[in-house]
Amino acid sequence: MLPHALIDLHCDTLTEWKYTSTGNPDTLDDPKRVLQLSTIPKEVRWAQFYAVFIPDEERGQDAIGYYEYNRDNFLRQMDKFSDRVARCVTPQDMENAWVAGKTAAFLTIENGSALAGDLSRVAKLRADGVRCMTLVWNGENEIASGHTTDHGFSDFGREVVPEMEKEGILVDVAHLNDRGFEDLFGIVKKPFTATHSNARAVCSHKRNLTDDMIREMVKRDCLIGLNYFVKFLVDDGNVTGPEDLLRHVEHFFKLGAEKNLALGSDFDGAALPDYLNTPFKAASLYGFFREHGLSEEEAEGIMYKNALRFFRENL
Repeated sequence: MLPHALIDLHCDTLTEWKYTSTGNPDTLDDPKRVLQLSTIPKEVRWAQFYAVFIPDEERGQDAIGYYEYNRDNFLRQMDKFSDRVARCVTPQDMENAWVAGKTAAFLTIENGSALAGDLSRVAKLRADGVRCMTLVWNGENEIASGHTTDHGFSDFGREVVPEMEKEGILVDVAHLNDRGFEDLFGIVKKPFTATHSNARAVCSHKRNLTDDMIREMVKRDCLIGLNYFVKFLVDDGNVTGPEDLLRHVEHFFKLGAEKNLALGSDFDGAALPDYLNTPFKAASLYGFFREHGLSEEEAEGIMYKNALRFFRENL
């Protein structure tokens, strides 16, 4: 049983450079990658956030160059594969792509080092069509820090969030450390997203969200994408079946997040369990959820309806 549609908030499929190269610049339909346009189920209306992942080692002009190289590759592939994929910047673009039988593709960024400490670059990213940016990766950048330190927001970071909100780029808090979360709640004004994060009470990795974070995100009508990475599903990474992910879903639901939960696969950016390592298997989660007690409304919410509503209200 497959869903009518699927919205995935995060993958690393797009990025092609020295850290992630397979030698094929056509990253969106590369046979060596998990997510391929050719293997997306044709009967599922699919929307994908394609992130330009910028490693922590890249800073300043190098980070800008890293972003621009992959941005240009994204735009090139939008033309090359235009019979199968459509570049989107609004929810209406996405729905138009679906009507045309195409995958809806949004350009996003993982790691705010793409700003290189320059606030004016936020508007430049929005002009490129970027609609979501993960503030940090694992380490520290000019904005804040990931889980490898306990540093909070910089003065620059406190300016970045309002500027992103003004320009219409979603603030993505995946990777942000606990201190950064505390700071963020006093800065952010609009609903934000954690594009690929699970529940820390179920799997204790610091990349996952605490119950207090989840409750606050529910209160603020935010969006949370379930991550398929084995080490964010179970503590020892020894996954057994879709029940691993279901435990996170059930915990999110206990905290009132039925309308806030979505998918954030981390395709091509993480070690995935065998039961989630293709687009078809990810789409098949819908049937699994229905067979394991979720209502049609709850299952459709996770697969696409919660994200669709969020986009309509916030993009």
